[in-house]
Amino acid sequence: MRIDHLDHIVLTVTNISATIAFYSRVLGMQEITFGDQRKALAFGQQKINLHSAGRPIAPHAASPTPGTADLCFIVAGGIQEVLAHLQTCGVALEAGPVPRTGATGPIISVYFRDPDGNLLEVATYEYDQPIQLS
Repeated sequence: MRIDHLDHIVLTVTNISATIAFYSRVLGMQEITFGDQRKALAFGQQKINLHSAGRPIAPHAASPTPGTADLCFIVAGGIQEVLAHLQTCGVALEAGPVPRTGATGPIISVYFRDPDGNLLEVATYEYDQPIQLS
């Protein structure tokens, strides 16, 4: 067996509506409804399925808890565009821009949190623009 790609992940959240609003506004993801009125966030060819805390859908992780995820998303374009967008959205940075190593090479990342406290990393492989590291 050889894994080809990641299809979806599951986030356990305290408030599905607030999560959808944040990920749609800040990260440009699209809300979708599937199955028995379940909610997910779609982006590219992947999605994030959302489960309500205290009501996970079986089978589920051993301890599904809001705020325990650490996710990295790659964006096209420069990190300065990311910074400007996050500032416009009123998102407070935890760290960055900082150099990191992505799945296929060096990236520049910024870190912030979603409404449940999950750590989100948004990064770019683009280095054609001047980078202001903080």
